[in-house]
Amino acid sequence: MTILVTGATGAVGRRLVATLLARGAAVRALTRKPDDADLPAGVEVVAGDLAAATTLGSQVFDGVDRAFLFPAEGVEAFVTAAVAHGVHRFTVLSSLAAAKEFQRDHGSASQLHHSAVEAAVTGRTDAWTILRPGTFANNLLSWAWQIRSGAPIRAPYLASAQAPIHEDDVAEAAAETLLSDDHLGAAIPLTGPQALTRSEQVAIIGEALEREVPLVEITPAEFRAETAQFIPEPVMKMLLDYWHDTLTVPDVPRPVTVVTGRPGRTLAEWAADHRADFEPA
Repeated sequence: MTILVTGATGAVGRRLVATLLARGAAVRALTRKPDDADLPAGVEVVAGDLAAATTLGSQVFDGVDRAFLFPAEGVEAFVTAAVAHGVHRFTVLSSLAAAKEFQRDHGSASQLHHSAVEAAVTGRTDAWTILRPGTFANNLLSWAWQIRSGAPIRAPYLASAQAPIHEDDVAEAAAETLLSDDHLGAAIPLTGPQALTRSEQVAIIGEALEREVPLVEITPAEFRAETAQFIPEPVMKMLLDYWHDTLTVPDVPRPVTVVTGRPGRTLAEWAADHRADFEPA
């Protein structure tokens, strides 16, 4: 059994590849730049683009039993090619927004994108598992340049509370769904183990660095003005709506334990794992 991993050079994909190899699986990794992949020995690396059908031939799919689908733009081309080559089993990386549990999710940038990715698979096969993580702890890396330089983090809604998930927990959940049949047909919400305010999240990073990280609360309007050149408007609206709503209704933890059988990693563990990302060069 060969498992095909897309998005193999990303934060989740790299950990997934390593986990599958450690558990004895044969792994093929799809990447646009094989020479730059830097993946572990034992991985078969093949060139291909999820959105370019002409790159998705038999060299990608021969011998593949199942695939991990990273939610890139244009994945319909990949799914069509995979099914045509006899691949019918998929684990899909999606987003909790696709569940549309909250009004803010309906029509949001994340919901529209990830719902389309899910439909690309569920419309072609019944053998799927969908993983719907909430906010990733890795999103906090957007503060890395301020923390490295000593500049204060300027952020709105500091009392809002989210439950960021460690990318390693998502990867391990994906490995479980690819190596067993226990979760076929399930769409599984996943978050970190604890809802923490944004102030608490910054403090936890500071504890990992053994120094205080300065933090200044600004208004949503100030945040929009300071970051509009970097954040597209649909994403801006999604973020502000999410932080606003979680002021009064914090994220409800959805433990990864239901898939992995192990407690989810804390934000303190994530911060320790990523300490080098926040240290001055």
